[in-house]
Amino acid sequence: MDFDLTEEQEMLRNTVVKLMQRHAPPEALRRWDRERTFPEELYAAWAEAGLLRLPFPQEVGGLGGDAVDLAVVVYEISRVSTDLAMAFSGSIFCGLNVLRKGSEEQKQAWLPRLLNGDIKFAIGISEPDAGSDVGALRTTAVRDGDHYIVNGQKLWTTGAGLKNSVISAYVKTDRAAHYRKGMSLLLIDNNMPGVELRKLGMLGRRSVGTYEVFLKDVRVPADRLIGGEGGGWDCLMSGLQYERAVSAAGNSGGSQAVLDLAISYARERVQFGQPIGSFQSIGHMLADMQCDVEASKLFMWRAAWLVAKDRDALKEITQAKLFTSEAYAKIANMGVQIMGGYGLNEEFDMQRYFRDSRSATIAAGTSQTQRNLLANLMGMKSR
Repeated sequence: MDFDLTEEQEMLRNTVVKLMQRHAPPEALRRWDRERTFPEELYAAWAEAGLLRLPFPQEVGGLGGDAVDLAVVVYEISRVSTDLAMAFSGSIFCGLNVLRKGSEEQKQAWLPRLLNGDIKFAIGISEPDAGSDVGALRTTAVRDGDHYIVNGQKLWTTGAGLKNSVISAYVKTDRAAHYRKGMSLLLIDNNMPGVELRKLGMLGRRSVGTYEVFLKDVRVPADRLIGGEGGGWDCLMSGLQYERAVSAAGNSGGSQAVLDLAISYARERVQFGQPIGSFQSIGHMLADMQCDVEASKLFMWRAAWLVAKDRDALKEITQAKLFTSEAYAKIANMGVQIMGGYGLNEEFDMQRYFRDSRSATIAAGTSQTQRNLLANLMGMKSR
């Protein structure tokens, strides 16, 4: 297997690296995290560079890239901030659902605005009583002429409060049907009458923000129904493999950034007359971190490659999501330990990666969910 990036992918990688250096320098990242603000100018720069167009076909204004191309972008954005990468990835995933399941009219209405950076998308699935158990959704949408009336609540909705954000809300349109038949997907502007947002105080990922969304008698035009009534489950599943493969790229990028910080510190920090990296206890920690980083990349690149080849690779992608997320949290914890008090100080970046890493084993499917799925794929189906 050839692990080299193509010439075009190397150019893409270099473009992202330079863009992030220019628009997201360390001092700005610390300020955005501290003030819990999102850099709209960075999102505009992504759009101007064509990054939002990357995975979409040319016939809708995209660049025709594949999952490997997108993994390259998300990896490099995440080396700077896994938090900021969530705004990029969330919009892409929801946009791809419109591409796969939307009508021609819906594609023409929504995709140009997304690709130009005029709107963002936020994924609205979880609720107070529905997380991994998607079938427990209680938010309802009742047809009323040319509209749906939506009532309910969404929780942990990343980026829902950002400027011009559209919530891809999974709702129940048939409460009597099995959730795979009674769930639908509606696109709801975050400033529609009846939508109330509350930004939650979270440990990490403070810039993009995690929101609670209250929906009270929200009138949503019926032409915002993606995939037809009862088609929500198909929409949700259609992008699952793509989402988790790219999620693994974000975890891998964050892990590499933590390792780079830890190595730099271990070389510069002198105790007892020598750099601490020369002590066996620290050197072995760094060696273990290096192995986990490289293993994460292998899992991630294989998953992205299989998705790019349009192969059914649920097992490999689940493995990639599970391993890379747990490795990121583990590596960030070790990075803090190596840096000691500096690793917990807000003037240094290690603490930000540490806080952001902790949600990696929860978001986009918990580690427990991934293990259950893997066990089922191995023939150990639960009753």
